[in-house]
Order: sequence, then structure tokens, then C-alpha cells
Amino acid sequence: MPGTAKWAYEYRRGSEWKYETLTDRMSFPILKTEAQLEKERAEKASEAVPYYRLSADVAAENISKAKAMDLSAWPGLQGAVLRSLALVYDKGIISDQLPSSPVVYVQKVKKAEKMPTSELFVLTEARTAVMLGTLAQVPEYPVDSIFRTMGIYELVMPDLSFDEQLTKMVYEQSEGQISTTAGYVASGTVLVSEGELVTDEIAQILDSYKVEYQKQSRSAGGVLPLLGNALILLLILVCLYFAIYYSNPTVFADSNRYAFLLTVFSLMAVSQLLLIRFAPAWIFLFPFTVGAIFLASFFKTRLIYPVYIVSLFPLLIFAEGGAALFLLFVAAATVTLNVFRRFSKGVKQFLAALINFVVLATGFLALKIGGLVNYDTYRTLVMLFGASLLEVLCYPLVYLMERVFNLVSSSRLQELEDMSNVLLKNLEQKAPGTFQHSLQVMNLSSAAARAIGADEDLVKAGALYHDIGKTLNPLCYVENESLSSEEARYHDALTPLQSAQDIIRHVTDGMELARQHGLPAPVSDFILTHHGTNCVTYFFNKFVNAGGDENLRSEFCYPGRKPQTKEQAILMICDSLEAASRTLKNHSPEAVSAFVEKIVQQKIDDAQLEEADLTLKELATVKSVLKSYISQINHERIKYPERKNKDNFRK
Repeated sequence: MPGTAKWAYEYRRGSEWKYETLTDRMSFPILKTEAQLEKERAEKASEAVPYYRLSADVAAENISKAKAMDLSAWPGLQGAVLRSLALVYDKGIISDQLPSSPVVYVQKVKKAEKMPTSELFVLTEARTAVMLGTLAQVPEYPVDSIFRTMGIYELVMPDLSFDEQLTKMVYEQSEGQISTTAGYVASGTVLVSEGELVTDEIAQILDSYKVEYQKQSRSAGGVLPLLGNALILLLILVCLYFAIYYSNPTVFADSNRYAFLLTVFSLMAVSQLLLIRFAPAWIFLFPFTVGAIFLASFFKTRLIYPVYIVSLFPLLIFAEGGAALFLLFVAAATVTLNVFRRFSKGVKQFLAALINFVVLATGFLALKIGGLVNYDTYRTLVMLFGASLLEVLCYPLVYLMERVFNLVSSSRLQELEDMSNVLLKNLEQKAPGTFQHSLQVMNLSSAAARAIGADEDLVKAGALYHDIGKTLNPLCYVENESLSSEEARYHDALTPLQSAQDIIRHVTDGMELARQHGLPAPVSDFILTHHGTNCVTYFFNKFVNAGGDENLRSEFCYPGRKPQTKEQAILMICDSLEAASRTLKNHSPEAVSAFVEKIVQQKIDDAQLEEADLTLKELATVKSVLKSYISQINHERIKYPERKNKDNFRK
């Protein structure tokens, strides 16, 4: 949670002050702008005095070499050379170029002496000075020629070296002495009047007041600021609750989806608060649009926008320029959601990231030009580009969340609904009757789910895969038998118990196929629940009528579990309806209505729907939709009149 109070005023240099007259409630210093401080630093740097370290050994060594030379051929020359060398070395020699400062400090032993730069010698100048000084003493000799021949020029070497470390240390100390303030404002002073033009001077005063205001609010601490922030966060949570309630209240009943939604919201909110509190300059590096992508992976648009917008409330409330940033990231999320549905796979993800960056960059530049944000342009654009790339890196987290929260993403469902899927192709080829049955169940289920706001994509996938276990023994099921075949039916040679066991096996076979092909748990759960714990009544009754023990009823029941969700309950009902509707002779609205009511009531009587989160109102809606759908697909065709005799027709 941010530790400072948010500044309540937004203003720009050169614009009109649109608030009431602002009077200072506390004394505060006027802070220098960064430009002013930079100018003073530059002035200090230009005034900085360099430090040089003197090496006395250089002079002593080379003067000793000069004393050792045999210059007896030129009487008086050696003394002149020694005196000239001593004079030049005494002032100091630098290897290349004199510093621009008028003075320098020369460290001799433990003491630094201030010397005019003009008194120092550059190496070339020093050698010339020694030669000229010697020539002045013994003008009768060709001094330059003798110096070259005897190597006396080489005795003139730099004895001053630049001490960069000491110079830098002294400069930094002097830089620290630069005052960061440019005046003082006493309490009770009118800072700016209503309607007054915000000049550079007034803006500087307001900026300083803002810093002092936030500093004092932070240092004040205490219970009240904490209580205020806590209440704000509580209001945000209340907004989240109503955002979910009015967009898709069924989420509350699904613990996995609700937990996932709260996790995404919490990650978004906490990230914003931490950035605002500890690293506000890096806020553009955070991939806010990833939150929208996560939500879009598991929820419909009607829920995504309200939750995402509420998740940005901490940014809106606590961040500087929060309104502008809020607008920027909402606009970016709008584009991202539309792009995500088209470019969510493979290399296309980078294209989506590029589009996202263009939107973010364009939005930021618009805000910058409008004076609504004051962030550095180049740095911000680099961070926005980085945030767009981070968005791509976050895509795999969708699959992680599928595992953690036992969910299946919309993109994964779309992949599963593709008829080129291996399991569906096998079902179509090996069990065509079951495949057609699955398609009809899919249509019925999706219509019912859509009517009550359930997950239509999930129930469609569940319908397509709920009977995949039948591919391992397709002829066991009547829908796959050839009507024209004269051969014995599959069950003719089996006992009722054997027939029931073979039919029941498609559930366990289906679960094994789902495991082998990596079907997500929310989809494979439909295999386990579409028959619930029902029994194969036809063969059980046949078994009992043949003298079998009624206590063996469990041997004729499916090893599944009762539906837990709306979607699973819908699929169970639609599966039974579609199979039983093939025996329906009368397709009048009344007959269809009675038929649907009978099937649903059977499920209720068998306690198959007692664990599903399906309300009576929703069940009534489902029945109404199914009645209408079945009536429409089984309506009577009109009887076409036969053509009269051609001769009679001519008459």
C-alpha cells in the first residue's frame, strides 16, 4: 500500500490554475529544478582544480645522470645543463597537455601546493626551456647539436602525474555542497490563485510544495492514513464483488474459477501497489495487459472488462497521473483482447506483442503531447517495448493456471473442438453413429448452456468427447450397428450382465483414452459424469426377469460420479434426451414436452442432479429450451402433392 498521500492537483506549465486559490499550510523550501542543479554542477565541474602528484625521484635520477656525463670537451656546459634542469624540474613537467583550469594542486610529500597552470611545462616545452636556458649561459657552444648527440634531451622527463582519484573525490565533495533549494516559502503564503497562469516559477513552487506535502504525510504515519488506505482497498474489493455479480454471478458457485479470478486480481493489485510505493519510475515495464489476457483465457467478455477495470483502480487512485495511466492501459487491453483471439499461437504472439506496443506507444505519446504525463519519452518507450515482450513470455502461464486451478482455457477448447483432432477422427471413422449422436448432444447442450449463462464452449467440448470410449468397441452400441446387416446382433450371444458390463466399460475406456491423449480434466470429467451412477436399466430388467438376483444391481451401474457443475448436469440430460428421442413416435409439442419432463424427472428421482449447482429456475429454463429445440428438429414435413396425369393437366 502506498505510504504517501496522493497529490490532489493536476497542472501544467503555461496552463490556467483550475482549482481554488491554494494557500500554503506549512513552511517549505523551494527545490531547484533538475535543470538548475545540472547547470550548477557544470559550473562546479568547470571550476574544479585538478590534482597532480610530484615524483621527486624523476628529477633526482635525471640530474644525477647529467652529473655523470662526460662534457669536459665543453668547459662550463655541464654546470649550465644542471642549473637549467634544476630550474625546469622545480616548476614541474606534464607529459602532454596543460589543464584548462588556471591553477592546479601539486602534491609534494604530504602537502598540496596551489600553483598557476602557466608556470608548468609540457614535455616538449620543458626540453626547449632546458636548451634555451643552457644556451643563454654558454652561447659559444652549439647547444642543440650537443644535446642531440649526448642524449641530454632524454634527461627531461615528466615528473607530474594526474591524480584522477583524488581530483574526483574532491570534486564530489564540492558537488555535495551545492544547495538543492532556491528559497523558502513561509506558512500562510498564497501559492497560486484561481484562474492564474501557472508560470515556470509558480510550477517550481508547486512542485516543491507537493514534495513537502507527501513527505509530511508519510512521516505523520499513525492510524488514520492506514485506516484510510484500508478503506480504499475495501471499496475496491466491493467494486470487484459487484463487477462479478452483475456480469456473471455463476462464478461465485465455481470455486476453481472464483479462486483463479481472485488470484489474477490480487496479482494485478499488489503489483501496482508495490510499483507505486517502491519503483514508480518502472511502472511502464509491468505488462498490465497480461491480466486481460489471463481473464480472456477462461471467461467471456462480459466479465473480463469489469474485472480488469476494477483491477486497475489502485493505479487510478494512488499513482501520479493515475487517470492518464488508467486510460492508457484500458485502451491497450481493449486492443489486446481483440488481437489475442486472432494471434494467440506460435510466432503470431510476437505480432500481437508488436501491435500492443504500437498502441501503448501511441497512447503514451498522445498523453505526453497533451501534457498529461511527464515521464521521459525515450525511457518510457523502451519500457513499454519490454512490457510488450514480457506479455509474450507470460502466455505459457495460461497453461500453468489450467493445471493449478483445474480449468481449461478458451484457446484450448477451440483446439479440442477442431474436428481434425485424433480422438474425434477416430470416433467418426470407427463409431459413426456415436459421432452423430455426440454432434446432436453438442447442439442440444450448447443451446441449453447459452440460455442459462453456463460455459457454452466447455459443454460443447464435453459433448464431443463424452463417448470416445465407444471407439474401442463400437458394435456394442446400437447406434453403430448396420441396419441392413443380417448377421447376429452384438448382444445376442451375451448374458444381460455381460452386455451391461461391456456397455458400462465405455466410461473407463474413455477416461483411459483421455489420459493417453492429455485431455484437460474439466473436459474428461464429462466422460465420468454423463451417466453419473445410473444403471443400465434395460439389461438389469432383463436379468431380473430371467430370474437374476436384484441385489446384484450395482453390477449394472456406471462407475462414474454424479454431475458437479451446471455444464455436466446439462450434458447428462441432453445425452439421455438425444438417445431416447430416437424412440419418440409422436413429435407434437405436447408429446415432446411430456417426453422432456419425463427424462429430467427420472434424473431427479435417481438423485443424479443433487450435487450439481443447477437451480430450479435454471433447470426450468433448460427444459424449455430443450423442448423447443427437439420440437424444431423433429417437426413434421409437409406432404408434397403428386402431379396429376399429364393429359388431364393439358385439359
